[in-house]
Amino acid sequence: MGLFASGQEGKRVFYKTNDEIELMRQANLLVSQTLGYVGSLLKPGITGYEIDKAAETFIRDHNGKPAFKGYHGFPATLCVSYNDIVVHGIPGQREFKETDVVSVDCGVELEGYYGDAAFTFAFSDVDEPAMELLRVTYASLYKGIEQAVHGKRIGDISFAIQDYCERQHKYGVVRDLVGHGIGRSLHEDPEVPNYGKRGKGPLMMEGLVLAIEPMINMGVKEVYQDTDGWTIHTKDRKPSAHYEHSVAVRKGKPDILSTHEFVLAAIKNNDSLREISPKN
Repeated sequence: MGLFASGQEGKRVFYKTNDEIELMRQANLLVSQTLGYVGSLLKPGITGYEIDKAAETFIRDHNGKPAFKGYHGFPATLCVSYNDIVVHGIPGQREFKETDVVSVDCGVELEGYYGDAAFTFAFSDVDEPAMELLRVTYASLYKGIEQAVHGKRIGDISFAIQDYCERQHKYGVVRDLVGHGIGRSLHEDPEVPNYGKRGKGPLMMEGLVLAIEPMINMGVKEVYQDTDGWTIHTKDRKPSAHYEHSVAVRKGKPDILSTHEFVLAAIKNNDSLREISPKN
């Protein structure tokens, strides 16, 4: 779940032990399995409300607790954001269409630790410009993750995402919302913007766990909040894409705690969805 950017470097940075990271891996495994389950359910005519209720049952049946439900008053288990909705969409009664792109963001608390991941799905008749946005955004997630290693700085993640999406592909990188630290709380410091300068920002050390989540718009970077107090739309109403992994900072290379393997398997077996792989 994207965090509203504060522009401040707080002091709620908590480094995790290996045992704590393994507990977080289990929370993220349940998040990942839930996203895969949702991917198996998606079809034209189903509603966000229906997949939200199914996801809540799935999480509770696996001894987890939905992390988003009740968080600052958020009313649902999933954030379901389609087309021009960037993030924080409240699942409703609108039926999905063959032309929709739909971001599903899921958080779970398990044994006192949090997991958080997201995936943007494409229905069968999504046009090629929107598919390209999804591919580029998905690729940028991994370009950011590559920088999440001991001794680098948050700005290295930020720059990698911005440079790829904005400079190389001319998309709008959202400034108002950012990724975040995660652990015993859903949102911890530091903030992880998707824009910035190499070598700037907080130093990353082994044991830091981050939710890295590019939020990229086809058009302008500006967004606005709906009257419901949650839903974030693109200002020009063009499509947006959102992908997220929870990642532990390690020496040498990052340790991705969540996985999209369940999602990708579900898509492969669901004729209502188009396959998505990161753009090279």
